[in-house]
Amino acid sequence: MKGLILSGGRGTRLRPLTYTSAKQLVPVANKPVLFYGIEAMAEAGIRSVGIVVGDTQAEIRAAVGDGSRWGLRVEYIEQHAPLGLAHAVLISEQFIGGEPFVVYLGDNLLMRGISGLTKEFSRERPAAQILLARVPDPQMFGVAELSDGRVVRLVEKPQEPRSDLALVGVYMFSPDVFDSVKRITPSFRNELEITDAIQDLIDRGLEVRPHIVDGWWKDTGKLEDMLEANRLVLDTFERRVDGCVDAESRIEGKVVVEAGAVIEQSVVRGPAIIGARAKIVHAYVGPFTSIMNDVEIRESEIEHSIVLEGSSVSNLANRVVDSLIGKNVRIFREKMKPSAYRFMLGDNSEVGIRW
Repeated sequence: MKGLILSGGRGTRLRPLTYTSAKQLVPVANKPVLFYGIEAMAEAGIRSVGIVVGDTQAEIRAAVGDGSRWGLRVEYIEQHAPLGLAHAVLISEQFIGGEPFVVYLGDNLLMRGISGLTKEFSRERPAAQILLARVPDPQMFGVAELSDGRVVRLVEKPQEPRSDLALVGVYMFSPDVFDSVKRITPSFRNELEITDAIQDLIDRGLEVRPHIVDGWWKDTGKLEDMLEANRLVLDTFERRVDGCVDAESRIEGKVVVEAGAVIEQSVVRGPAIIGARAKIVHAYVGPFTSIMNDVEIRESEIEHSIVLEGSSVSNLANRVVDSLIGKNVRIFREKMKPSAYRFMLGDNSEVGIRW
C-alpha cells in the first residue's frame, strides 16, 4: 500500500500567516501539522509516500526532504493549480502504479492514527473506505448518507445536509478510483471534487465502506481549529523538563521544557511546551500554550496560544490569549507618553483591542 499526502492548499483562512508559510507547516504542539500525517503513514507500515505540492512546494520539500528520517521514501508531485482533491489524486496515478493507497490531507490530525484502518482496508478490499465524524456544522464539509451501514450518497458542502456525518480528511482507495475521477466533471468551483469521485464508485455498484472515527479529528484550516488541535495534542503529553528552571520558578502539571530553554522567575502551567533555547523571564505561560524554539516571553502573560520561532512578547500589561503568533514577530509595550497604538500589519490581519 502507498500513501498520498495532499499539501497543495494555499491556506487562505490562516492569512496573513500563510502569506509567508505553508499552512501544513504551521506547528501544533511544536510540530508541523504535516509531520503528524507522515508519522501516521510510517506507523501504518507504509514506506512509499507521495506528497502533492503547489505554490509552497519549496518550503515543504525543505522541511520533509526525502522522508528518510521517518523510514520512508518520499516523492513530490506538482499540482500546478488548485483544481480539487480528486484532481490531486488523478495526477498521482503514475506514482500509485496500480496499488491500493491512502490519501491524507496535509492539514488534518487524526487522534488514533490509521494503522488499524489500513489493516481493515487490506483485509476487506472494498473500492474505497471513507472516514466519517459527527459534526455540528455539516454544511461546511462533504456529507455522507448511510443506509443499512452502507454509503449511498455523498454531497459536498450541502446547503441542507441530510446527515451530520462529515468526511474526515483521510481516504483509502483501490485503483478503481482513477476511472471514477476521469468520469466526473468539475464542480461550480471549477474543481474535481473527491465526493463526486466516490459517488461515482457507488453509482457503478462498487463497495464504499464507512468508518465512523473513534476519538477526535481536526481540520486545522482555521485559527480556532488550530488552537483546539494544539490543546488536544498537548493534553496527551507527559511531563519532561530538560531545560534550565531556576529556584524561583514553578512548573505545574504536564509541561515539556526542551533542552536549552531557560525559565527564570516564572510560572509555566501545563499542558504546555517550551521549545529549545526559548527564554521565559518573569512571565506566566498558561495552559494549552506552545512556545517554539528561540522565543522570548518577558514580563508578560500568555495562554491558549501558539508562538512560532524567533518571536518575542515583552512588557505587556494584559494577558495574551487565543492567539497564533508567526515567526520573528515582536510584540511589546512602549513606555513613552502620550499613550498611543502603532501598528504594522499584513493583509487580512485582525486586531482586537479590549477597553
